[in-house]
Amino acid sequence: MTPRLSSRRAWLCAAALCAIAPVHAQQAYPSKPIKMVVPFAAGGATDVLARVIGEKLAAGLGQPVIIDNKPGAAGIIGTDAVAKAAPDGYTLVLSLSNSLLTNQFLYDKLPYDTQRDLTLVYQIAMAPLVLVVHPSVPVKTGPELLKYVSDHKGKVAYGSYGVGAYPHLAS
Repeated sequence: MTPRLSSRRAWLCAAALCAIAPVHAQQAYPSKPIKMVVPFAAGGATDVLARVIGEKLAAGLGQPVIIDNKPGAAGIIGTDAVAKAAPDGYTLVLSLSNSLLTNQFLYDKLPYDTQRDLTLVYQIAMAPLVLVVHPSVPVKTGPELLKYVSDHKGKVAYGSYGVGAYPHLAS
């Protein structure tokens, strides 16, 4: 499912992102391409959303927006690249809150300090989690599922897209 981004929300996002750029007397922002890092693999929802936003930003700002996927380590690799980039408004990260919030509690040592090295500009989307089971599993509610799992120890499996990701933590 492709994320939807209303034109109004995309332009609000673009305006918010432009506000983070420092003012330079010599030249107007942006004077060169903007890099938007996605700390997850290409093709996922975050990547698709980044491409939609990047297209709107490029059209509104008159500069290309390059989407740079840097997956790995629950978003830490890509987020670290942005934290270490020059603080000039030309390198942004579009991430899930687990890279920006929960990782600081899950890992003893991160290569960046979320509060010191990054600034939240805009919350773009919210994505609720849903719990589904195969129709052959005889449950209809969360408590019934917990009892079923307890009664079938070692026989029930679940899937998530990564250690420390919301589906993993919720499970």
